[in-house]
Amino acid sequence: MTGLKLNSISMRFDLPNGSSVQALKDVSLDIKEGELLSILGPSGCGKTTLLNIVAGFLAPTEGNMELNGHLVEGPDAERGMVFQAGALFEWMSVRENVDFGPRMKGMPKAERDKITDHLLETVGLQDFKEKAVYELSGGMQQRVALARCLANDPDVILMDEPLGALDALTREKMQSLVLKLWKETGKTIILITHSVEEALLLGERLLVMAPRPGRVHKEYRLPFAERGVDADLRDVKKSDGFAETRDEILSMIWDMEEEIMGRTEDAS
Repeated sequence: MTGLKLNSISMRFDLPNGSSVQALKDVSLDIKEGELLSILGPSGCGKTTLLNIVAGFLAPTEGNMELNGHLVEGPDAERGMVFQAGALFEWMSVRENVDFGPRMKGMPKAERDKITDHLLETVGLQDFKEKAVYELSGGMQQRVALARCLANDPDVILMDEPLGALDALTREKMQSLVLKLWKETGKTIILITHSVEEALLLGERLLVMAPRPGRVHKEYRLPFAERGVDADLRDVKKSDGFAETRDEILSMIWDMEEEIMGRTEDAS
């Protein structure tokens, strides 16, 4: 069996005062190999908690997870993470950052160099390979983070709001790059975002999560990611169904946010 399977995942955080927070409740998902999944929802719906469980950084209080038929019990190179801030080694060059994972695995230098050069060419940073990370713009640093993740050849790439800190133009270019990498590598990608437009553009499958306890509220199967592989993303945003779906999801999340605010006011 290939792909990622979440079986009735629940997560409860116990607080020092004796109370608890139910962050996730009974989340079950089947994610096929090579699928591009985007997840969004109101603040506090458990998006990042779910991603951290998939990464192996958190152990769920209930349920379990399988990848390619085996039980997942912690972090592993088969799942790579790209964070909002690149989490790069700033004292290393671009090449050394991308090369880090294969080097730690003991891969021969010639093979490492081939992989690193190919990935830097893919993300458009071949001319910057000897630069220090701190010399790069935010968008270029995220390109390094993507290349470093891919260098480990993970089965699943996890992306936690990776483009949120970028300016609008750089973000659009990076969205195109994510689609290019998805299509060229065939990797399974799970993307967390707060942007409805980004979730539509980068999710052939999109999940809207409901507020605490976090759970899947609605699922969409969308054509926009496939369209965006070979088209200008601005044209994709003008294509049939995009604006209507965006407005539907915005209204859905707005109603959830209103509900959360109402709970907060009642509690006070």
